[in-house]
Amino acid sequence: MLRRIIKFIHHRNIQTFISISIHQSAKLHSFPPNSPNSNIAAPSFNLNHAPAQQIHGQDHDMRFMEYDALLRDCVSRKHVKAGQTAQSHMIKTSYALRVYFGGRLIVLYLKCGCLDDAQKVFDEMPQRNVVSWTAVISGYTKSGVFNEALHLVLEMLRSGTNPNEYTFATVVILCTSASQFECGRQIHSLIVKSPFESHIYVGSSLLDLYAKSGNIHEERLVFEGLPERDVVSCTAIVSGYAQLGFDQEALDLFCELQSEGMSFNYVTYACVLTALSGLAVFEYGRQMHGRVLRSHQSFYIAVENSLIDMYSKCGHGDEESVVELYSNMKEENKFKADGTTLLTVLSGCSHGGMEQIGLQFFDEAASAGGVDLGIEHYGCIVDLLGRAGQLERALHFMKEMPLKPNAAIWGSLLGACRAHRDFQVGKVAADRLLEIEPENAGNYVMLCNVYALDGRWHEVRKVRRLMKEKAVVKEPGKSWITLGQTLHTFYAGDRSRPDSEEVLLCKVGEMSIG
Repeated sequence: MLRRIIKFIHHRNIQTFISISIHQSAKLHSFPPNSPNSNIAAPSFNLNHAPAQQIHGQDHDMRFMEYDALLRDCVSRKHVKAGQTAQSHMIKTSYALRVYFGGRLIVLYLKCGCLDDAQKVFDEMPQRNVVSWTAVISGYTKSGVFNEALHLVLEMLRSGTNPNEYTFATVVILCTSASQFECGRQIHSLIVKSPFESHIYVGSSLLDLYAKSGNIHEERLVFEGLPERDVVSCTAIVSGYAQLGFDQEALDLFCELQSEGMSFNYVTYACVLTALSGLAVFEYGRQMHGRVLRSHQSFYIAVENSLIDMYSKCGHGDEESVVELYSNMKEENKFKADGTTLLTVLSGCSHGGMEQIGLQFFDEAASAGGVDLGIEHYGCIVDLLGRAGQLERALHFMKEMPLKPNAAIWGSLLGACRAHRDFQVGKVAADRLLEIEPENAGNYVMLCNVYALDGRWHEVRKVRRLMKEKAVVKEPGKSWITLGQTLHTFYAGDRSRPDSEEVLLCKVGEMSIG
C-alpha cells in the first residue's frame, strides 16, 4: 500500500490554482516529552539586551527555556525579524540545529508567510522528526502550494518517518484541498492500519474529504466509526448531507444528534437551515429560527444569510421586504454581502417580478468584485429574464456569460419558453438539455409540452418513442408534509403508507387554505 501511495503521488501532475476551504486546523505542535519547559511559564527575554556571550555562559536548561520563550513570543506576535535574529544567536550556540528549535523556526516562518526561509531551515536540519515534517506540509497546504506539499509527503514516507495523528489529518486536508480524492482514499487505507483511525482530528479531516468528493456513503461510515463525536465532526456530516442535496437525511441526523445531547455551533445551524431551505418546510424553519435565537448565535452572518434563504424558499413570499432589507443593509454598511446573500436576493427579484432591480444588483456585484459570481448567480439572471418573458435576451446572456451554462440553467430557460409559448428558443434549450442529460426524463417531458403547445403532436409522439427506446422513466413527484411534530415524505400516487388518507387530507387542507 505504501509503495502504491508513493507511486500515485509521484506521478500526479497536481494543479495549484485550487483555493483552500477547510475546517479550523488542529494544533500541530507541542513540547517534546520531558522537555525542561513543559510545565514552566515562559520568562520574558529580549535579545537586544542579551549578547551571545551572555547566552553562551548560561546554564544549558536556562538557555533552552529562554530560546523557547523567545521563539514562542515571535510565533504568537508574528515577529519574523526577531525570529531571524534569534536564529543567528542560536547558530552561534549550536541550538539552531536542534530538531525542536528547528521545528519552532519552521512554524514561525510559515506563520509569517516566509516559505523559502521555512524550507531552508527544514533542509538544513540534520535530523527531522514527525513534527517538522508535519509543520512544513501544513504550511505549504495553507499557502496553496499543493505540488510541493504532496512531494514532501512522498519524501516523508520514503524517509521512514511514522506519521502521527496530526500528520495524517494534515495530509488528508492536503488531498482534499488539492482535489486529490483518490490519493486521500489511499491515505485513509494507511490510517486504518495505524493506531489513529479513531482520533477526532483524523476523523474530521476524512469527513471533509468524502463530503468534498461527493461520497456520502463513505462519509457516514467514517462518522459512525468515531468513538467520540464533537461539534466539528457532527457539523461536517450534516454539512455533507446538505451540500450534496440530502436535505431530509441532514435534518434527520441533526434531530438524532440533538436527542443524544450534542451541542451545536453557528456553522451547524447554518447547515441545517440550508437543508430546510431545500425541503421548504416553513414550520420546521421557524422552530429552527427560535432555537438559533435561544442559542444566541443568530448574529453570525452565515446564520443570517441562511435564515434569509430559508424564509425566501419556505413560503414567506415577501420578496419586496427581502430586497428592501438588503438595500438598507448595504446603504448602512452593516454587512458585506456574500455570494449566498446575493443569490437569495436575486432569487427574490426573479420570483417577485423585479427584473430591473435584480439586474442592477447583479451588475453592481460584477463591477465591484466583492462577490465571487458562480454559476448559480448567472442562472438566477436567466430565470429572472425568462420569467419576464425576455427569452431572446436570456439566450443571448447565456451565450455571453463567462461560465458554461449547465443543465439547470437550460432547464430554467426551457420552462420559461413553455410558460411564454416560445417554440423557437424552447427547441434550442431542449436540444442542449438532451445533449447534457440524455437520461433525465424531465427534459423529455418538458420538450413534449413545448411541442404540444405549438400543436406539433407528431413531434410529441416521436419524443415519447425515444423515451421508450432509451428506457427513460419519469420519477414520481415527491413532497413533504408535517403531521403533529413529524415530517413525512410521500410520492404522487403512493398508497402504500398506513397513514396515506391522513396525509392526503392534510395536504388538501393546506391547498384549500392557500
